[in-house]
Amino acid sequence: MTIDDIKALIASDESRTLELKKTTGELKDGMHSACAFLNTDGGWLIFGIAPKSLKILGQEVTDSTQQEIAKAITGLEPAVDVKIHYVDVPDRPGNKVIALHFDGWVWGERPHTFHGCPYYKVESTTKVMPHEMYDERIRAHKPQLYAWERQMADGVTLVDLNEKHIRGCIRLGVEGGRIPASAMSAPIDDTLAKWNLLKNGNPTNGAVMLFSNKIDEYPQFRLRLARFLGTDKNEFIDNQRAEGNFFDLLDAGMAFFFKHLNLSGKITNHSLQREERLEVPYHALREALINSLCHRQWEKHNLTGNIAIYDDRIEIANPGIFPPQISPESIKEPHESYPYNLKIAEALYKSTYLESWGSGAKRIMDACREQRIEEPTWRWDGGFVIVTFKRPGNASHEQDADTQPVLNRHSTSSIPVPHQFSTSSLPVKTLIEKAPDDFMTVWQLAELCGLKDIRYFRKNYLNPALEEGAIERLYPEQPKHPKQKYRLTETAREWKNKNIPKKPKNSPKK
Repeated sequence: MTIDDIKALIASDESRTLELKKTTGELKDGMHSACAFLNTDGGWLIFGIAPKSLKILGQEVTDSTQQEIAKAITGLEPAVDVKIHYVDVPDRPGNKVIALHFDGWVWGERPHTFHGCPYYKVESTTKVMPHEMYDERIRAHKPQLYAWERQMADGVTLVDLNEKHIRGCIRLGVEGGRIPASAMSAPIDDTLAKWNLLKNGNPTNGAVMLFSNKIDEYPQFRLRLARFLGTDKNEFIDNQRAEGNFFDLLDAGMAFFFKHLNLSGKITNHSLQREERLEVPYHALREALINSLCHRQWEKHNLTGNIAIYDDRIEIANPGIFPPQISPESIKEPHESYPYNLKIAEALYKSTYLESWGSGAKRIMDACREQRIEEPTWRWDGGFVIVTFKRPGNASHEQDADTQPVLNRHSTSSIPVPHQFSTSSLPVKTLIEKAPDDFMTVWQLAELCGLKDIRYFRKNYLNPALEEGAIERLYPEQPKHPKQKYRLTETAREWKNKNIPKKPKNSPKK
């Protein structure tokens, strides 16, 4: 490096990547800037330049000076290998400019500190790094050690977990071929341990988020639900709040969609059955909500996910970020999965709530294309990841003859999680409506629903109904019994009698 190189570097004054000091008497402040460079975009730290006048002064460099610089650099952690340039100042014999270059931070690297304190650059200013930024970078560096989902839950034990939800996930995983059949009879804590949802035998935050009935210490386990009048937030039609674990919030969110979105139906030629669908595909909304709950930053206890329905659009928002490898634009392209909550995502995958990783956005778009509505868009507003679905046409005011309108009730109360049958998918509701009280084979039930593809029927009708407790087995301890049959549970029969109107009898012929 030459004096001309120094002149070129300082030509544009101090910046995000350049810090000037008059002498090494400011060495400590200089190391703060060095740490900031390492945590931002990198940069040059130069001693021997007057910062305001940019006059090249240089300074005397002795063995003691070199030792002081070397000692100061050892205060940086992790350790860095820095080449130090000593450049002669032509018009000041014996004086040298001291220049050090520091590389910038790369996602996944451990953030640097100087004597235990992290710094970063905001334009040309060196500042102490906020705790939130530092924690995020530590988490990116060692997610297996520092992730919120992996920390032991405070005050929650195994008895506080919802056994029905856990058993239901295990059953779905077994039937989906993602969990060995032996898990059906294994102790619950064995399965949770294999899913890395226990720490020293106690539930982790991830286990609590998925399965706990005890959520008093987790204010972030909430979902705000709002139906607005018009296209802005000036006036509510319905304003609610649901609380609970993953499954409670999923049920509450889907119930809200069914309450406020238009439901239409038509008679199909091939089966003469009435097919019902939401104005925005049920499967797309459900996939988006599952992804929102799975990938949100649950450690941000002061923030709440939300669903907002307007006249022209639906927005599902969760406190979170896009992975560095994915942008709001590239998420629509084929990509790998980078789950923010790895163990939560693994548990949901094994229980078939999530399909193959990285396919969520594609599945959402495919469902929209199949129903011939516009694909959703993704964006990040600095704190929330938001997916937006456009409502087809003037959905809130115009309805086809076959559309069943949904009554809106003004409300600002905090609601309990609704009964699960009110949030079931249309296939499950159809099965409940068609199924008699007596035990029937899977083929008989499929025929009642107008289906011949048993595999499709199991995946979309029977398995979800079993999970929700709407259907029970004749041999519950032997799911694959050769003479297995199914019937409605008592709860489902009661719900059916209250919620599904009986068809009027045909008038007698004259």
